[in-house]
This record gives sequence, C-alpha cells and structure tokens, in this order.
Amino acid sequence: MNHFTKVVKTVLGIFLGTMILCMGVLTLKGYKEYRDALAEKPLEQSLEEVFQKEDFISLSEISPIYKDALIAVEDHRFYNHPGVDVIAIGRAVVNDLRAGALVEGGSTITQQLAKNIYFSQEKSFSRKIAEVFMAMKIESEYSKEEILDLYVNSIYYGDGYYTLKSACEGYFGKEPEAMNDYECTLLVGVPNAPSVYAPTASMELAEKRQNQVLEAMLRQGMIDEEDKQMILAQEAAGDSGFFIVFRFSVLFPSYLCVRA
Repeated sequence: MNHFTKVVKTVLGIFLGTMILCMGVLTLKGYKEYRDALAEKPLEQSLEEVFQKEDFISLSEISPIYKDALIAVEDHRFYNHPGVDVIAIGRAVVNDLRAGALVEGGSTITQQLAKNIYFSQEKSFSRKIAEVFMAMKIESEYSKEEILDLYVNSIYYGDGYYTLKSACEGYFGKEPEAMNDYECTLLVGVPNAPSVYAPTASMELAEKRQNQVLEAMLRQGMIDEEDKQMILAQEAAGDSGFFIVFRFSVLFPSYLCVRA
C-alpha cells in the first residue's frame, strides 16, 4: 500500500510539474505576443483611431438600456474587475478541459476590445494570455466608460457594420439616439455571432438572442418580467415602423426594391 501511494504521488508530482512548466511557457509566449503587438502600434495610437472614427458615438448619447443590456449579457462583473474576470476564466478553464479544446473563453468586454484592436480570432492559450496582458494595460490607462465606448465602436455587428451608429442606421434606418428599448436589446445581441444573429440573417434567431439578453438583465435585477414584456411589446405593437418594412423585405424581397 505504501509503495502504491508513493507511485501515485510521483505520478501526480510529474503531472503537476509538467502542467506548471507548460503554463510558464504559454505565459511567456503570450507576453511576447502582447509586447510585439504594442511594438507594432502603441496602445494610445490604436485606441485614438477608434475615438476619431467619423461615426463614433458615446453610450452616454443613447438610451441607458443599451449599456445595461450590454453589461448584463457580456460581462456582468465589468465594473468590479481589472480587465480580467478570474471567476469567468476559472469556469471557462474547467469547461475547456472537459471538452479538450477552447470552447469557452471567459473573456471580459475589455479582453474582447483588446482582441478586436490587436489580435485575430485565432483560438489558442497563448493568444488568450496576450489578451489578458493587453486588457490589463487598457484598464490601467482608460476609464470604464471609455472602454465601453471603444468597444461598441470597434466590434462587428454584421453586414459590414463595425460601429454602433452604422449598425443602427443600417438595420433600423435611424440614429442611435432614436432607438427604442426593443431595438437596443436586439442590437446588443448581434455581435455574439453576427452571421447568425443579424436581423438580415434571421429575425427568428435575432429575437431568440434578444431573449437571452433580456433574461440576463432579469438575472442581474436590471429589469423585471413586466419590463421585459413591455420591451417585447414595443415591436409587436409596431412601435418601430422600420421593422414592418424590414420584415416584409425579408419575406418578399422581390416586391420591395427600396429599403425604408
């Protein structure tokens, strides 16, 4: 029995040692990717390019429900972490190990911003580590509100739209300031998978994603069930005239040549 215990301890020791060594190598590789990215283009220059976009818009200019919905569904601990959510990463690591692949990222809004600005969509452990370093640097130099503004003006909304303003004008035919709560919660869900959730791809799937957004808001206590039903009723009651035309154009494209 003592011999068996020693063997088990030895095997576990080798396994843990190997894991620590691998993590060390990946961390060094990720740090190098982070440093190389900054060497190619400094952070201030990269983010200033976003601020200077012609169609840049601040979240302070539109309905506050957009920001609430965004935080609820993408990063509900946004205001309580330094760019990296340890709890979310821990959950993602467990799920990734179970799957034997990177199936869940645990990325914060700041990490997503770092990826959008500096890195490709490649999924690798070293790339995730590079994103962590970049996210922490962003958080050390920019306010939370600036990070949110940078995020909504650099993510992809589908159909060639890379800013909140262009997506709002393209999908709803209006300025972001004029969005109602239904449109806000619908648009927030699109960047998760634009090819799937864009209204032009599938209104049914877009609305399913919107329901996930509203359920996240419910869990965070941002709205109650009555609020949720009122938001959904806005579109059902035809509050957004654009959607009446839009739905018709999707169902009967040959009968509509000009978009509202």
